[in-house]
Amino acid sequence: MKASITPTNQQHQIADTDFIVSKTDLQGRITYANRIFMQISQYAESDLLGTQHNIVRHPDMPRGVFKYLWQELKQQQEFFGFVKNLCADGSYYWVFANITPDLGPDEQVKGYYSVRRQAPASAIQVIAPLYAEMCAIEQRAGSKEGANKSIAHLEQFLAEHNSSYRDLVLQLYKN
Repeated sequence: MKASITPTNQQHQIADTDFIVSKTDLQGRITYANRIFMQISQYAESDLLGTQHNIVRHPDMPRGVFKYLWQELKQQQEFFGFVKNLCADGSYYWVFANITPDLGPDEQVKGYYSVRRQAPASAIQVIAPLYAEMCAIEQRAGSKEGANKSIAHLEQFLAEHNSSYRDLVLQLYKN
């Protein structure tokens, strides 16, 4: 069970050369975490292994983004996105995440690999207000409909910008 952590305004920067790597089973439980993940998140390996990956989910992250992420993964698609994660001490860090299905010899998904790197500040300036609005929509809509309503807002935003989520985040990452 995730301990109650009070978020702070302290941000950790990830070095340009750092890659945060983890692997999960089909239910999102961590089966592997590299040392950089442990260092940045401030969790020991024993605290991470077997724990849901959402142990690092920051409350500023809309549930709609994670619903979208799982929709993509269930279709055996790669997910690219920006994620704000919570450290054990309440501080946070932004990442550009790439999550891919881990296929077994029978081509069936047996888990997921996630590689995260530093998110550009210019991308965070665009994505943070969008995520904040999605979170506000989720709060107003309540737990039952919140994620669906925030995805609808995201889809409207993307339509107005003539983009897909993947194209948007890849473009923001490159700039």
